Amino acid sequence: MRIDILTLFPEIALAPLSESIIKRAREKNIVSIEAHNIRDWASGRHKKTDDYLCGGGQGMLLKPEPIFAAIEQLRTPESKVILMTPQGKPFKQAVARELSEEKHLIILCGHYEGVDHRVIEQLVDEEISIGDYVLTNGAIAAAVVTDAIVRLLPGALGDERSHLDESFSDPNMLEAPAYTKPNTFRDMEVPAVLLSGNHKKIAEWKQEQALLRTRQNRPDLLDEG
Repeated sequence: MRIDILTLFPEIALAPLSESIIKRAREKNIVSIEAHNIRDWASGRHKKTDDYLCGGGQGMLLKPEPIFAAIEQLRTPESKVILMTPQGKPFKQAVARELSEEKHLIILCGHYEGVDHRVIEQLVDEEISIGDYVLTNGAIAAAVVTDAIVRLLPGALGDERSHLDESFSDPNMLEAPAYTKPNTFRDMEVPAVLLSGNHKKIAEWKQEQALLRTRQNRPDLLDEG
């Protein structure tokens, strides 16, 4: 897979993608990730990438010219263009799974008040939001989306079953609590059932605990189910 991130802050986008699992996936050529500065496609002496809103309003908006130039240069017939924006559809594990099947993603990062709407109308295939809040820029959101996608690629995780047992592998259920050694820590015990060796009882316990945890932390997921 190839992922190109278009942003005014490529260092921010790449920083969390240069460590741990994602770093190893890049080194093994499972994925190619590049972050490009939109300003590189801007014209004029000052390489201006933003301007005031037509019709008035606070803030600045990313201009269409450099974005069109960048995407037209990077795009191939296999490309899918994603815009990170608070106005996008919610990013969920199912969306990450769908995007992990793509061969080439171009992730465009909004900034200021977003991007000129002609970019969305003509270039963007999908608008995505990582939550109902506003970030300083979309580079952080792009890194989140990229991380979630890359770890689903074959070979990215040490254990290919890992992503199957995580939160949101079932979209309506969180993971059960997990424990490791020591079995006793500050008078707190690992649940006995997990040390029993009875896989049937362990599976039943995990299902019960996952349901309880979901009711406590994310009851909306049960409503959706």
